[in-house]
Amino acid sequence: MNKFEQLGLNESLLLAIKDLGFENPSEVQEKAIPVLLEQDTDLVALAQTGTGKTAAFGFPLIQKIDTENRSTQALILSPTRELCLQITNEIKQYSKYVNGLHTVAIYGGASITEQAREIKRGAQIIVATPGRMQDMINRGLVNIKNINYCILDEADEMLNMGFYEDIVSILSDTPDDKSTWLFSATMPAEVARIAKKFMHEPAEVTVGTKNSGSATVSHEFYCVNARDRYEALKRLADANPDIFSVVFCRTKRDTQAVAEKLIEDGYSAAALHGDLSQAQRDGVMKSFRGRQIQMLVATDVAARGIDVDNITHVVNYQLPDEIETYNHRSGRTGRAGKLGTSIVIITKSELRKISSIERIIKQKFEEKTIPSGIEICEIQLLHLANKIKDTEVDHEIDNYLPAINEVLDGLSKEELIKKMVSVEFNRFIAYYKKKRDLSGEKGDRSERGSEPREIRAGDPVRYFVNIGSRDDFDWMQLKDFLKETLELGRDDVFKVDVKEGFSFFNTDGEHTDRVMSILNGFSLNGRRINVEISKNEGSGPSSGRRDHNGRNSGGFGGGRSGGGGFGRERSSALRGGGSGFGPRKESGFGGRSEGRSGGFGSDRPGRRSDAPKSEGFSSRAPRRSESFGDSPRPRRPRKD
Repeated sequence: MNKFEQLGLNESLLLAIKDLGFENPSEVQEKAIPVLLEQDTDLVALAQTGTGKTAAFGFPLIQKIDTENRSTQALILSPTRELCLQITNEIKQYSKYVNGLHTVAIYGGASITEQAREIKRGAQIIVATPGRMQDMINRGLVNIKNINYCILDEADEMLNMGFYEDIVSILSDTPDDKSTWLFSATMPAEVARIAKKFMHEPAEVTVGTKNSGSATVSHEFYCVNARDRYEALKRLADANPDIFSVVFCRTKRDTQAVAEKLIEDGYSAAALHGDLSQAQRDGVMKSFRGRQIQMLVATDVAARGIDVDNITHVVNYQLPDEIETYNHRSGRTGRAGKLGTSIVIITKSELRKISSIERIIKQKFEEKTIPSGIEICEIQLLHLANKIKDTEVDHEIDNYLPAINEVLDGLSKEELIKKMVSVEFNRFIAYYKKKRDLSGEKGDRSERGSEPREIRAGDPVRYFVNIGSRDDFDWMQLKDFLKETLELGRDDVFKVDVKEGFSFFNTDGEHTDRVMSILNGFSLNGRRINVEISKNEGSGPSSGRRDHNGRNSGGFGGGRSGGGGFGRERSSALRGGGSGFGPRKESGFGGRSEGRSGGFGSDRPGRRSDAPKSEGFSSRAPRRSESFGDSPRPRRPRKD
């Protein structure tokens, strides 16, 4: 007997389940479905993304709908357009043998008139995003005053996205005696508040421990210098030849930059962020679901609601501003009982965050080192050998065998194998044999704070800046100004100390190039801002200080590089001339190499992208420094 039959589902649903190939219910389905079928009750279900929550509420909901009644009987709220459409498609698949059941998706970015027309034709189930649903209620285009069921899917994500007021308003427009089913990965205070306000003695279903991470996801971190972050990402991709991943960045700018560099370096990648049009987003997601894209680089907001099967890795290129968000990121992999890996690339100054995440997800991270070039070459060689072994032969090639045999005549089996494998392998050897080892920066948490303070890319850095209270700044105003100007997160600027004519502030070392390139030369009320790295915590710059590249800066009066005065002449590295990735023409990191034939250029390993390099995949930035994410941005225009 199929285990779904034991849950009490009717024949039409069991037929659909058979067509879909489902054999055994997941834990949340096994716990939630019988409760929802047997009782008219409110329910709070806590389970990680990817554990089958849609079926857990979808099957009992479909079975409870009265198909003879054309009025709206159920409302499902979801955080994003992508998830809204996905839930709608799944409900339609589950109900394919249920005659007369109609499900309509309501979301922004599409014609509200057409959506209203679909509802008027008869929609027993509405799946909606909160913003568009509230808009339709305000216009009188939908009536949910008599619904029997309201489902909040991914409730914590909806609230994280600022939909609390919309949800409260929508729920207030529904009858008190309806059944409310709340499904969420975590239970933050706002979700608990919704449950308390709109639910009456709800049944509870918890899969795993509250707010814990999925047991099918392993967690590992790699500690590198900030300047090596992108190189580390590439090596991790090369060390996992079959990677199918989401790469998370904090900002839209970094997301676009990382995606563009991956594309230039021959990887099948694309960016997903809020500056893309809906058509571009749809194109990216269609290519990703079709596996034309192996590495989807996304912001947290853009990735919310993405539900794609068989994602092998989630890569945290940068950790999120809110540590709790990590749980949602890692939930993109390890779905439906399959194993997945969540990778974090961090600098030494961020190690403290690992412990915080471990407390939240109730799982331990494994510290690993970035594979060496030789290790990557070995992995790629064995991967190629297995790929050749598993390739199915198309016998249309038989017609060409005589000519091929003539060309290869005289080669032994061993020579032929070596030459065939070398066609691909030589690119990796040529690229990696001269590359340095990135594993020198160890991240042993037991060593934190034991070394004397040095200015390193990954350590906190203190700056001197020539603005202060006489420029009408107190410490809060200066912190806000710096965050806005540098486009940093709320915790990225700290230890702000304002004096009359100058001030001090700190950032993590990964932001040093950004701070120096943007602020130096920036004009505030007609006065040029100068910023310099401070050697000590509480005073202005002293004579003979060394800059963050380790060269003598010449102190306050004498210019760097032998002249020019305070901060006038910055090193070439700060201007983007020396990114650390090697010469532009040799390594190709600064621009496209000519004659690329399927790798990192003509002599560089990588994956060829089949996805079109259209605007939807990579709208090119007007200027880009040699490396990015942790490297200098182009200087901003003067504001005077």
